[in-house]
Amino acid sequence: MLTMALLGAAIPAHAYPVDGYAYTGIRRLDYIAGVEAGTIPGRKMQPGQYLRMEQVQPGWKTNEGKLLPDVDADFSAQLSKMLRSSGYGSYSVALLDLSDPSAAKYAGYDDDNKANVGSVGKVLVVLALFQTLADLYPGDGPDAIAARERVLRDTRVVADQYSQYDHHTVTFWDPATKVRKSRSIRAGDEASLWEYLDWMLSASSNSAAGMVQKELIALKHFGRAYPASKEDTEAFFKSQSGKQLGDLYLQTMDDAVLRNGLDPGQFRQGSLFTRGGKQKVVGTNSFATTEQLVRYLYRLEAGTLVDAFSSREIKRLLYMTQRRIRYASHPVLNDSAVYFKSGSFYQCKVSGSCGKYKGDKTNRLASVAMVESPAGTPRLRYLVAIHSNVLGVNSAVAHQTLALKIQRLIESRHPVEVQAPATPENAFPQVPVDDPEAGGDRDEPQ
Repeated sequence: MLTMALLGAAIPAHAYPVDGYAYTGIRRLDYIAGVEAGTIPGRKMQPGQYLRMEQVQPGWKTNEGKLLPDVDADFSAQLSKMLRSSGYGSYSVALLDLSDPSAAKYAGYDDDNKANVGSVGKVLVVLALFQTLADLYPGDGPDAIAARERVLRDTRVVADQYSQYDHHTVTFWDPATKVRKSRSIRAGDEASLWEYLDWMLSASSNSAAGMVQKELIALKHFGRAYPASKEDTEAFFKSQSGKQLGDLYLQTMDDAVLRNGLDPGQFRQGSLFTRGGKQKVVGTNSFATTEQLVRYLYRLEAGTLVDAFSSREIKRLLYMTQRRIRYASHPVLNDSAVYFKSGSFYQCKVSGSCGKYKGDKTNRLASVAMVESPAGTPRLRYLVAIHSNVLGVNSAVAHQTLALKIQRLIESRHPVEVQAPATPENAFPQVPVDDPEAGGDRDEPQ
């Protein structure tokens, strides 16, 4: 008997700059800002996690980032040697070094390997939403941008069957009472569309993702009449078959992929992230290559993923402003700004034959990261995408250690004239990568 479990980033890894509450209405940010100011008890963050909104902007100005440079043979040889000597031969890695503003350098290792990347596919959901918003309110004028911001901030989303079920926890914070709760999303939970995007990407909540995907379908259908009334919205969804809703969803997703220079045959989020969503919307399979993931990040960093506003806001949504996990958790990145998403997908041959993140049939772990080192005044800037399939082993620590190896590789390519002695690699302990609040969250197959 085959049993299957798919897990996204089951560990909360919160995003968006800490001063963004007044702009977005994302209530969690008010809590984070209070902890930073010392007015609210809580755990302080790493130095690289305190950038302000104005500091989180697309940073690549040399070109539009629409085409990856040709593979650099020397750089790829360095990457290959590092991976093989470190025992990562089964990994797929794409790496784009943007540290020299005059010349981007690309290295790939099995970067055309197509695989399910779990919750990393949520970056396509946010892309499709911002693309649809830009189509409805085109241009970079103040009226168009204000209209998009209004939809994100003022639309009220109420969790329903599309959100169920999921055990990922999200932060519920009441700025008036200063009460914080951490729990999974339940039917009836209400928040802004911007807050649901934050929950989807920061805590990797599949419940939030299911609701965002439903709202994407509604946004595409109603256009400038979105958000429609509760009655009109319910009538639309009841009038459509699962196939009709699925066709509209896939058309919207694939259109965004194509228009942003990506290949839907190599990068697709084909289904909703919850069981309840899948019961309502017919989907298809999901996959990505690391090469396509870095293409996405390149346009994001160049400000051409949809447009400048969309690129900026997606980058802010990916900026990690709470506990770092997996690849992003290595202490070598403590001083760096990290924009991050991870996801996993595992399958067990027989019920009970494997543990969480330790699939004995399939055991995929994926990470994408944009790194600016040090934060605020980066000397190094690079984009990386990784996915692995190492059976029977939780690969979180391996990905964490790979972050050190790649940071050292990028440093070696950009030496400084006067440099303090390098900290030996064994000075960095393997830090915890699991959050006790995460629990045993199970996602639906994608």
